[in-house]
Amino acid sequence: MSTSVIVGGVLVLLVLVVISQYNRLVRLNVRVDESFSQIEVQLQRRADLIPNLVETVKGYAAHESATFEKVVAARAAATSAQGVHDVAAADGQLTQALRGLLAVSEAYPDLKASANFIALQEELSSTENKVGFARQYYNDNVRSLNEAIKTFPGNLFAGIAKVVARDFYVVDNPDKRDVPKVTFN
Repeated sequence: MSTSVIVGGVLVLLVLVVISQYNRLVRLNVRVDESFSQIEVQLQRRADLIPNLVETVKGYAAHESATFEKVVAARAAATSAQGVHDVAAADGQLTQALRGLLAVSEAYPDLKASANFIALQEELSSTENKVGFARQYYNDNVRSLNEAIKTFPGNLFAGIAKVVARDFYVVDNPDKRDVPKVTFN
């Protein structure tokens, strides 16, 4: 009788370990999905600000149509992108286009002094910070999930839970990779 109790206890313990590991992987997977949704929410918020920003700048710099077209095209690509890689690529393009638009504003002192432009620029800056935090949160969750999948005992249960390693959110920004040139006069 004591042998059957021990075997029964070991089986119960084994079942609890399987359930625990399965649930842990599923929770981590859901957390990654949720954190990617947060990136998309913040990117949509930024995309919603862009038409107002473009219209405000157009009022002062109507001849900068190429810059406006780049921003509008990048916004369209960003709002229709699907999946981590496509969203990240479109995010990078939109960021570059917005930098160009804000650079145009530097040439127009009246625009820079406009209360509407200042408010939009502050809102855009706040949203960019939120996008950055959402990216970091997503990547932290991807790291946790990927570690759980690749380490023991999670690697034994990943297939059962139908959980696979996820890609990190990486915005390709060639400007950040360039080594700054330092010159001394």
